[in-house]
Amino acid sequence: MGKRSSAVHIARVVRKYKDREYVSFLLRRSYREGGKVKHQTLANLSALPAQAIADLRASLAGRRLVDAEEALEVTRSLPHGHVAAVWAMARKLGFPALLGPASPQRDLAMALIVARVCRPDSKLATTRWWADTTLGVDLGVAEASTDQVYAAMDWLGDRQDKLQRRLARRHLEPGGLVYYDLSSSWMEGRCCPLAARGYSRDGKRGLAQIEYGLLTDPQGRPVAVEVFAGNTGDPATVAGTVTRVRDRFGIRRIVMVGDRGMLTSARVEALRELGGVGWITTLRAPAIAALAQAGTIQPSLFDQTNLAEVAHPDYPEERLVVCRNPLLGAERARKRGELLAATQVELDKVVAAVQAGKLGGAGPIGVKVGRVLGRFKMAKHFTLDIADGRFAYARNQPAIDAEAALDGIYVVRTSTTGDQLDTAGVVEAYKRLATVERDFRSLKTVDLELRPIHHHLEQRVRAHVLVCLLAAYLVWHLRKAWAPLTFTDETPPPRSDPVAPARRSPAATHKAASQQTADGTPAHSFHTLLEHLATLTRDDITFSPTGPSIQKLTTATPTQRKAFQLIQAVIPATLT
Repeated sequence: MGKRSSAVHIARVVRKYKDREYVSFLLRRSYREGGKVKHQTLANLSALPAQAIADLRASLAGRRLVDAEEALEVTRSLPHGHVAAVWAMARKLGFPALLGPASPQRDLAMALIVARVCRPDSKLATTRWWADTTLGVDLGVAEASTDQVYAAMDWLGDRQDKLQRRLARRHLEPGGLVYYDLSSSWMEGRCCPLAARGYSRDGKRGLAQIEYGLLTDPQGRPVAVEVFAGNTGDPATVAGTVTRVRDRFGIRRIVMVGDRGMLTSARVEALRELGGVGWITTLRAPAIAALAQAGTIQPSLFDQTNLAEVAHPDYPEERLVVCRNPLLGAERARKRGELLAATQVELDKVVAAVQAGKLGGAGPIGVKVGRVLGRFKMAKHFTLDIADGRFAYARNQPAIDAEAALDGIYVVRTSTTGDQLDTAGVVEAYKRLATVERDFRSLKTVDLELRPIHHHLEQRVRAHVLVCLLAAYLVWHLRKAWAPLTFTDETPPPRSDPVAPARRSPAATHKAASQQTADGTPAHSFHTLLEHLATLTRDDITFSPTGPSIQKLTTATPTQRKAFQLIQAVIPATLT
């Protein structure tokens, strides 16, 4: 008999019987006897779970098996997808070179901008948040102190003119349209020299505030921002802005587009004296009424269309485009009717008080009536009879009828020629001013939470607003790129009538109604998309106490993969 040797293994045995296959897993001992290999079946393992069979097979092959929970430990998991996406867009737009040479200050400035997009908060809260994302680890800012953050803000503020010049060269064209508007945000504390009481657009009466003017290109892309004292009026900033566009940005010919509160008649005359500056704005209500009284605005202008171009000697070398919006007219008529009715209710209470002897003197009666008229802004539509012990009122119907005749009518004035913009183009150019208003909403509340402002030093306030501007620049491009994943209208239809309200495309209407994108996935808002991207984490994994450690990204969802594809970027394992 020859030498015997044996080995134990698991054999997969397939048997066929009547066109069916039967698979068995047998524990066998194989040995050689007399020069022949023989097999001895020790057990039938077919009843075991597939994983148990695989584990036993691996053990028989000499591999060491340990419990999964003991062998693998996730020591840390950091949100990654949202900061990686914003960072990728910033790199694509050339932000590192835009800000300046590589330095710790630049890394901190970049981290501030990315954080302002992903999670706007105070500077102290932002430094805490950095440590809980891959942004802090990859940029080396996780341990940054607030003093280092403030130093980075000062560093960024010193470069504001240079980087805004670069943005202007990218997006503003000589002789092209430049959109400008002013807004305000309230301040916390009383130490900032820019803080002052003024007209509050936030409804925070009695609180100090700052003003800031935002400059955009015709598409609404933020280009530059400047901070003013809180008691600065809108028109007072226009001439300085034009000078800065010329001197700092090197653009000698521009067309300023602003609302009637910004580009007043006095500002228009100042722009005319500067030379090389055009304008597009609208007339105030008294000026429109004067044109109607002069016969320049007549109902026959709107027999065929909702807009007509006219001229008037009070506006030399200018074009006046008279527009009628029936929907706006109906809304104004409705509001005026409600205000008139509400005013009468309160005036009737004053009449009843006088008749009851509760109000006797002309002075107290006048004060009471003045409060009512001031509350509803309807003084011009009532005639009053006030004397000691007597009060009566009546509607001023001729004044009401004169105002009603101009319901829905507005007049765009411009210095542009027909070669630059046709009549419809003038109206469309003015209505795009709404994009600046959307940018302000993005800056102040919707996306970036610019307000309230806690900084005390003037340069820090300016740097804070600059960080918000650069974040708004990123948000503008991200919103545009991510339109297929969000409720944003990807293909808004062109306006056949520039005066009529804008319409959504059928695809956007369907997306809003179904809450789904074109491929059937849930539609997101910009913020919920960022939150979903944040669930793409980077995990630190350790294998057994003595084994290696690795970093691994979680598997991206289809929406997360699509978000990176839309900004033409791969999902990076690290930001650097």
